[in-house]
Amino acid sequence: MKWGLILGIAKALMLARMKQTLVAATGVMFSITMFVALLGFMNGLNTLLDGLVLNRTPHIRFYNEIKPNPNQPIDLNPDFQNSINVIRSIKPSTSRLTIHNSESIIQTLQNDHRVLGVSAKISAQVFFNIGTIDLTGVVNGIDVDQEARLFAFKDYVTVGNYQDLNQINTIILGKGAADRMMADIGDVIQVTTAQGNRVQLKVVGYYQSGLGDFDNTNSYASISTVQKMLGEPTSYITDIQVKLHDFNLAPAMAKELGGIFQIDADDIQTVNAQFETGTQIRTLISYAVGITLLVVSGFGIYNILNMMIYEKLDTIAILKAIGFNSQDVNRIFIVIALSIGVVGGVLGLIFGYLAGLGIDQVPFETEALPTVKTFPVDYNPKYYLIGGIFSLITTYFAGFFPARKASGVDPVEIIRGK
Repeated sequence: MKWGLILGIAKALMLARMKQTLVAATGVMFSITMFVALLGFMNGLNTLLDGLVLNRTPHIRFYNEIKPNPNQPIDLNPDFQNSINVIRSIKPSTSRLTIHNSESIIQTLQNDHRVLGVSAKISAQVFFNIGTIDLTGVVNGIDVDQEARLFAFKDYVTVGNYQDLNQINTIILGKGAADRMMADIGDVIQVTTAQGNRVQLKVVGYYQSGLGDFDNTNSYASISTVQKMLGEPTSYITDIQVKLHDFNLAPAMAKELGGIFQIDADDIQTVNAQFETGTQIRTLISYAVGITLLVVSGFGIYNILNMMIYEKLDTIAILKAIGFNSQDVNRIFIVIALSIGVVGGVLGLIFGYLAGLGIDQVPFETEALPTVKTFPVDYNPKYYLIGGIFSLITTYFAGFFPARKASGVDPVEIIRGK
């Protein structure tokens, strides 16, 4: 039978039951709208929450860990090699925190095509001297320009200009630390290092990451300022931070390069495994809720088509009596189901996008997240593609079983019964 005729009959049947057809299409539209809006909103939140930590975390971090020497004298003595040696209260070895030959390592990393950028860093434990009170904290010596390029440092400097750190003896305080010290921009604070060196630093800005404990203790200065503060040479570096083009390469590269450079190396997946797990669980919940909505709308289409078949048994019998075979009848009701799915799906994608725009305009301002002004929404096209495909799949199967029932109608039995 010609497809034009099948489409015409399907259209006539839908128009004859316009109210039920609109209800079914509205159900699909609502499901797709909620699916797209929910996924966009949830994944926008995932990106925001993960960014609080992952934006500040290098893909690979090279450092020297202070740990006991694994080769103890008793283990090297041939007289005790076949014995079980138990040693208590082992003290760390006299190894230094500084990375030996750091300039060559950085140069090698910069020449690696897998590496996006490299940033040197120094972490120094200090006391902030506030009158007769000493507050513990950490001053991070950073390469200011590289830190801004690779780790979005400037986005978290809420007051002041991050480039002022390039001046000697300047510091950007964590917002929590600044509040505890009641330090204003332009104030000069006194810092004492673990070695007993005292330095006066000018406050040029506030840093706020959104992580309260981090902001209470961490502050930032240039590498040269921290080297001077510690009384160390310009080659003194405690950390080398690496950003990759593809962070999925981090575990293998950390193991490979750590062995080559003979220093400790951490990768982002190992250090932040809990955040990745949380993101996957939240995404899974979003997909589960969205797909459930689509399945529920499919049952609505199934019920409406079943009622349509029951009411149109005479029409189906006449169609079969004048030459329509079972396959033609099956196609008519599959076309009806898919038409509902297409119309409802397209409208759902449009309204889902508009709902995302609406959520994106809702104010969301909190002191903990100074860079966020509205609720975050992810407009990734894959959510729209998945929603469109699922709307077609759901409506197809919702129409398949009623269509098969309609194709099995015996016109003789129907006409005889009338």
